[in-house]
Amino acid sequence: MAAITSMAELEAIYGALDSVGEASMAKVADHVTPAYRRFIEAAPFLALATAGPEGLDCSPRGDRPGFVRIADPRTLLLPDRHGNNRIDSLRNLVRDPRVGLMFLIPGSGNALRINGRAEIETDSGLLASFAVEGRAPRTVLVIRVGEVYFQCARAIIRAGLWDAGSQVDPRSLPTPGAILAEMSEGRVGGAAYDAAWPARARESLW
Repeated sequence: MAAITSMAELEAIYGALDSVGEASMAKVADHVTPAYRRFIEAAPFLALATAGPEGLDCSPRGDRPGFVRIADPRTLLLPDRHGNNRIDSLRNLVRDPRVGLMFLIPGSGNALRINGRAEIETDSGLLASFAVEGRAPRTVLVIRVGEVYFQCARAIIRAGLWDAGSQVDPRSLPTPGAILAEMSEGRVGGAAYDAAWPARARESLW
């Protein structure tokens, strides 16, 4: 093993920041540009990264395209929809407001990345404005944009992420119920958990 432990060692392999090509730097904006707005409005999914005293968290967020609202070029609004109530991301943000988002759009080879700072808002009028099927989120993240840029498509191309031939038969993977049963020594999970999940998900999407 030969672990890298200094910036000098790292830059000896990859080069210094000032050696990066112009295209890699020119794409970075400090606000949501008209072109980047189109990515955000088309995206039905993002990964939300946060950090806190206990460590890091990367959480999926998904909804109908445009579920992230652009309040202005430097401010995004992200509703916190129904989940498992662990609220790992929110626990982190209370202590450390730094946040990273990666938007994915099915069929597009590019990902959109945003770094910034977030606060958790509970204004009743704001929450009501995000209601779906009569259900409002309990909180909304107000994200102050620090930088916005697109990620090149190489990773998505290598993964064949949107290729039908790359799809995995879910029957070849352990089910959530099977994983829970194994981890809890049978206290929770199992076939009954898996059988009840589709109806439970439909009733609690929002």
